[in-house]
Amino acid sequence: MDEARVGQKGRTGFRWWVRGERPRGLCDRRFEWAYLFGAVRPATGEDFALVLPVVSLAAMGAFLAAFAETIPADTHVVMVLDQAGWHSSRRLCVPDRITLVPLPAYAPELNPVERVWLYLREQFLSHRVLEGYEEIVTACCEAWNSLNPQRLRSLCNHPWIATVSS
Repeated sequence: MDEARVGQKGRTGFRWWVRGERPRGLCDRRFEWAYLFGAVRPATGEDFALVLPVVSLAAMGAFLAAFAETIPADTHVVMVLDQAGWHSSRRLCVPDRITLVPLPAYAPELNPVERVWLYLREQFLSHRVLEGYEEIVTACCEAWNSLNPQRLRSLCNHPWIATVSS
């Protein structure tokens, strides 16, 4: 589980270009964005995502509550996430069927969803000028919905996950 900021002042993607010259690309100087919260089950490619206007304790609680509604009654979920302040606050209301497991500090490469953000930015969200909040939300939804379970498995299935789950 992780979140990513998507908006008008986004980063550009990587592009092959002549050494010493700056590649052409679109630049938007406005500052409006949305946050894409996502969770992926690396073994199967099952996913859940929400686009929210802010990152906060309340937004994290809303994401967990919406995610908990999709969990079958006889299932318990272990959610791996980084140590952002809104992930580990004592005021965060975590549903009973979810256990949060924090990753070590400064180890984003261990979070399976980080590679999904990189893929979405490179393939769908870079080099675009988005007109406003609604268009940002639409772009996030289209990018996330373009992912299929096979792609999510290939992006998120790190070797350490197989060791832990076996």
